[in-house]
Amino acid sequence: MKTALVSTDFHFPNQTNVYHGKVRDVYSIGEDLLVMIATDRISAFDVVLPEGIPYKGQVLNQIASKFLDATSDIIPNWKLATPDPMVTAGLRCEPYKVEMVIRGYITGSAWREYKAGARTLCGIPLAEGLRENQKFEMPIITPTTKADEGHDENISREEIIAQGLVSKEEYEQLEQYTYALFQRGTEMAAEKGLILVDTKYEFGKKDGRIYLIDEIHTPDSSRYFYADSYQELFEKGEEQRQLSKEFVRKWLMDNGFQGKDGQKVPTMTPEYCESVSERYIELYEKIVGEPFVKGDISDVKQRIEDNINSFLTRR
Repeated sequence: MKTALVSTDFHFPNQTNVYHGKVRDVYSIGEDLLVMIATDRISAFDVVLPEGIPYKGQVLNQIASKFLDATSDIIPNWKLATPDPMVTAGLRCEPYKVEMVIRGYITGSAWREYKAGARTLCGIPLAEGLRENQKFEMPIITPTTKADEGHDENISREEIIAQGLVSKEEYEQLEQYTYALFQRGTEMAAEKGLILVDTKYEFGKKDGRIYLIDEIHTPDSSRYFYADSYQELFEKGEEQRQLSKEFVRKWLMDNGFQGKDGQKVPTMTPEYCESVSERYIELYEKIVGEPFVKGDISDVKQRIEDNINSFLTRR
């Protein structure tokens, strides 16, 4: 099986900190620079799965990089450079303590809650009689708290402001950015024959200015349907053809795992991991609209270290 990058332990010049997240390792350089490595780790239901997926990190990093560039006229973002296929370097911002989830359709966890009887989501009332994968009249924003560990929790706009997580004025600005970014993502997806179903954005602040941070419009942070088959499948009540990490979640659920206590992750064979890798590459080519060029992974850690050191030397 091809080598997957599941851990890093680098020591760069002027490094001040390192944070190992669920799937990314973030190195702080000096006061103002972050170097984010998109590893091949994969998570679902807020659990890091035991096996890595070759090329997954490269796929996500390169998709995010392209969408950050394509939305920089809407809001400034943290990206300064991509010194390696799996690496983005950028400005260190103070993250807001909420993630802005925006949904154009009722599906995934929102549908599971609705099916279980919920008629409000993050304080937003939901109409009776909705069907799975139905389009909302207008996209809705359903924020979550940003958890350092464990599960992110749904939270309403009113609770965010009341708890002082974000001021009313700044939250309204985050909402405006979220709607504008989703509209741009929707338009770009349509050009590729896709529907941007839902996604999440993270924002930060630096020197009094709001920045878009982290990845955007990747299959890990977003869900896409194929536009040509959406209506027919919806009318038949059948499963949508989709581009997202949902196929991994579905495989886990089919094998008795939803991240709950006492549940065990099913065995991820080399063949299964390879099939997930192929799906991620397919996602890239469909979303970006160009062939995926695999990076050299014969010594991926050395490659990344050399490229980052070269970038830091040039700064």
